[in-house]
Amino acid sequence: MKVRVKSHWPPGHIRTPAYLRGKIGHIERRIGLFNNPEESAYRQAGPQRELVRVRFHMAEIWGARAERGEDVIEAEIYAHWLEPV
Repeated sequence: MKVRVKSHWPPGHIRTPAYLRGKIGHIERRIGLFNNPEESAYRQAGPQRELVRVRFHMAEIWGARAERGEDVIEAEIYAHWLEPV
């Protein structure tokens, strides 16, 4: 499934890498439900969130500056940070 990482810039403890925000990738696999570290950092108990592994091509992340645009990077990102493309 093709997804875009939301381009949010909220204050606080954020686990989604800034360089991936706004970028498009594909869900490689679903990992499971876990406590949201953005809430746990402040000792708040919220609902568990789905964690997924997303695969990005370097060309998507770095554009023309990518040394090898066909190479990939995978990141584990909570699903509430993703939107379908």
